[in-house]
Amino acid sequence: MSEVNSSSNFIKHIVREDLAEGKHEEIVTRFPPEPNGYLHIGHAKSIVLNFELADEFGGRTNLRFDDTNPVKEDTEFVHSIKEDIEWLGYEWDGLHFASDYFDEMYARAVLLIKKGLAYVDDLSQEEIRAYRGTLKEPGKESPHRDRSVEENLDLFERMRDGEFGNGEKVLRAKIDMGSPNINMRDPVIYRISHATHHNTGDKWCIYPMYAFAHPLEDAIEGVTHSICTLEFEDQRPFYNWVVEQCEMEATPRQIEFARLNLTNTIMSKRKLKLLVDESYVDGWDDPRMPTISGMRRRGFTAEAIKQFCREIGVARSDNTVDVRMLEHFIREDLKMKAPRTMSVLHPLKVVITNYPEGEVEWLDAEVNPENEEMGMRKIPFGREIYIEQSDFMENPPKKYFRLFPGNEVRLKHAYFIKCNEVIKDVEGNVVELRCTYDPETKSGTGFTGRKVKGTLHWVEATQAKEAEFACMIP
Repeated sequence: MSEVNSSSNFIKHIVREDLAEGKHEEIVTRFPPEPNGYLHIGHAKSIVLNFELADEFGGRTNLRFDDTNPVKEDTEFVHSIKEDIEWLGYEWDGLHFASDYFDEMYARAVLLIKKGLAYVDDLSQEEIRAYRGTLKEPGKESPHRDRSVEENLDLFERMRDGEFGNGEKVLRAKIDMGSPNINMRDPVIYRISHATHHNTGDKWCIYPMYAFAHPLEDAIEGVTHSICTLEFEDQRPFYNWVVEQCEMEATPRQIEFARLNLTNTIMSKRKLKLLVDESYVDGWDDPRMPTISGMRRRGFTAEAIKQFCREIGVARSDNTVDVRMLEHFIREDLKMKAPRTMSVLHPLKVVITNYPEGEVEWLDAEVNPENEEMGMRKIPFGREIYIEQSDFMENPPKKYFRLFPGNEVRLKHAYFIKCNEVIKDVEGNVVELRCTYDPETKSGTGFTGRKVKGTLHWVEATQAKEAEFACMIP
């Protein structure tokens, strides 16, 4: 497995120093997606980083599903995520779910209550938000913040037993409502949700918040380096607080890096989900989508995606990568291995009037002109073909070398043709061209009688197959 680009990977240097200082005997990373959608190209960067970082240092990588929100999660997404990771060529060492640890998380929450570091709050979500304050103003303490340990333990147990409805009560960490970091102003760590969970069924009606569950999961699994994107940087103090105050044996180190941003590409799972839900696309694997499964259907290779992720590096600050760089890697990967085909996106019919009707000729062409080992293929040629509409102009400008009335061009792998007549519909649109061909100009025969400057791709009408073409949604 190729190593992550070390010249621009500051995380690798951190790992190397930690090992040199004896902080860890083995590196353990994890890829922790929430199963609420399909993975996209941004997730590929995290997959490559976590798996190849651990692999380079002889460590382990876990696949863990952060399934703490049963309302949005589904087994379909679990299966698709597994499939994408395997298609990219990675094998996880441990397969875990956040829901595997719900009993442990509940016990740690009870521990916080007993230590006077958590309390049950009756404020609504809107009230909690209003009490939290702003970046310039401190928050205001909840009137329920000073409940006794005994009352909080009783209320939390009754929350678990299903006595209260959704939103009636939450469990909050008791930290500092005056903290300059809003994430430390008594964040919610448990909420009520009477929803069936894809993994635990109806065992629970309270679920931990992601910010509380995530550090516990890392600590339970012995993750040494918890690598996440920059939007979690402000949550690092709470991450560390949870690990310390819940008295976890292992102490993971959270490290943030810049997420992948691509020009002209939607990189938000929420927005991609909207496209699926509103039927703007055919599904998560629509080849126009920047999901891994969509890119796979579109023809991207796993190696191209991985090489792209390696080469863009790992930075501390956000930046935007030109999508053409991604396209470069797929071209480079396919250049020597992909069979060549000809296709027409906007067809214009061409009738070769001096070619025999009903006859189809099979011409020789390389399967891949850059890789002779792939051999030869046969291309059908007949009286009727299609060319691109953009390859014809009735009144062309100077130095236009494609097809126009009276001009001669070469059909790739075939013959010279000359445009003699233009057929239009009642609205004046060009719908057909009448051309003649020169049988002496067959490609590969060494014809040198005259030269043409334009070469067009084409497809034979009777043998052509309908196809859908897609580009990633901007």
